[in-house]
Amino acid sequence: MRSSPSIVPADRLDRDIYLVLEDFGARAGCAWRETDEADTDFETILQLLSGQYAYPVRIVSFNPVEGWSRDATSDVADALAQRAADSDAEISSALQDFIAANATMRFDMQLALPLRGVA
Repeated sequence: MRSSPSIVPADRLDRDIYLVLEDFGARAGCAWRETDEADTDFETILQLLSGQYAYPVRIVSFNPVEGWSRDATSDVADALAQRAADSDAEISSALQDFIAANATMRFDMQLALPLRGVA
């Protein structure tokens, strides 16, 4: 069978794209989050995970021009944990759970816990 060229301009997709699967709870289940095309690169996903996504489950990366896809969950968890350790930034308990479940690197410092209701 002869392959057909893509109808999508190559210059718009010649990069790695990251999508986040989020858990919306028992009633709604999991779904891929709607994301603007410009917000699907690695750096933006790291920033969004630090605030916009409440319960990330899995991150998938793909490059349509190169023709590959892979599970990038542990890479993202490692990068988030490293940033949290480097900056002493507070992260949500859900994001801490995501990092604990998916990070492959060991970090020698305790991640900062958010303190709520402390005067």
